[in-house]
Amino acid sequence: MTVERERDDRTLIIRMHRPHKRNAIDAEMTAGLDAALNDFEDDPGLWVAVLTGTETVFSAGTDLSAGSGGRTERGGEYGVIRRRMGKPLIAAVEGNALGGGMELVLACDLVVAGRTAAFGLPESRRGVIATCGGLFRTRRALPLNVAKELLLTGDSLSAERAYQLGFVNAVAEAGQAEQSARELAARICRNAPVSVRESLTALERLNSADDEQAWQVTEAAMAATLSSRDTAEGVAAFLERREPRWSGE
Repeated sequence: MTVERERDDRTLIIRMHRPHKRNAIDAEMTAGLDAALNDFEDDPGLWVAVLTGTETVFSAGTDLSAGSGGRTERGGEYGVIRRRMGKPLIAAVEGNALGGGMELVLACDLVVAGRTAAFGLPESRRGVIATCGGLFRTRRALPLNVAKELLLTGDSLSAERAYQLGFVNAVAEAGQAEQSARELAARICRNAPVSVRESLTALERLNSADDEQAWQVTEAAMAATLSSRDTAEGVAAFLERREPRWSGE
């Protein structure tokens, strides 16, 4: 089982558990995340969810050798990316959240990071682009020049820098991100769930009013990239564990 669940009073802990693949997302994990979040949404006794990985890695994103499966009906990519919830979803990040892993974090409402966590969008190093919201959610969550830095260099943000930029809500000691996220969830659960739901829904509507256009722009960029020779070369180089030989075509 690549997705594990634990109920803690009114909080649902959802753990990605595919450590031998750095929690890379395949079709099974997508289905597991989708099912867990569907149940979370449908259970009136659950008010907050925490999405986390293992103690050493959050997620390396899409499994490039197996693929992540298709979009799910309620959640879209990974069962998470296009989901509209009226309940808070907290990311608890240890280790790397890269590529689609970073895009999972961007789809969450709040972020708690262990001190050794790192966030990045290294798609340009593979000859591809961020297709699961990274192109537009990064510039909402971070200053524009920092968003450009991540997307153009493929470099990562440390937990401390991400906190200073307002992307991370709290930094915990290494190994304590999940516990810190549980405490944050408990603080939310002290409040009226209707107030939390309506506040979150209003903020999301205002913040994502241009999502339809943003997805269209992303799909156009994806189509242009996937037709290039560099995409095939980048993926092949990654799977063969060698440096890519870019042609610019």
